[in-house]
Amino acid sequence: MEILLELLKYTVPALIVLLATYMIVNKFLVTEMQRKQFALFKETQNITLPLRLQAYERLVIFVERIHPRNLIPRIYVTGMTVRDLQQAVAFNIRTEFEHNLSQQVYVSRQVWETVKGIKEQEMNMINIIAQQLNPEAPAKELHARVIDYVMNTAETLPTDVALQLINDECKRVLAAGPQA
Repeated sequence: MEILLELLKYTVPALIVLLATYMIVNKFLVTEMQRKQFALFKETQNITLPLRLQAYERLVIFVERIHPRNLIPRIYVTGMTVRDLQQAVAFNIRTEFEHNLSQQVYVSRQVWETVKGIKEQEMNMINIIAQQLNPEAPAKELHARVIDYVMNTAETLPTDVALQLINDECKRVLAAGPQA
């Protein structure tokens, strides 16, 4: 019994010191790891924030460039037919979209899906209006019908919705940083 008490007299304090040391070292290591992760996060934030802002800028330019009031006057050439203009519009929208495909990496899924939807809606609108016209008619007729539709529609245009969504998300990113 005496030996057991002697053994406990040395073992218990050693276990207490070992446990306290373990807890202190563990706390230190966890704190140090969190500090390094935060430093890394701050470092990458300085890289990703400008990239994300650039992506929002490029998507805003894309949406503005495919808006019919901007796109059709830019590609219209005297002597075009409705079919020619319809094909040129589709080609330009696809080209603009493909040029901006990489931006999906930097924006939210919601913004990217909206941008994809805008592309499809703009092409569909042009195609529907073009189907109502003679394909060999002068392209001015398609241009006039599209502009008339855009100006007289009571609904909010898809491009306006997309621009608002991109603008709102960009403001959130600026306010909260890239984790937004």
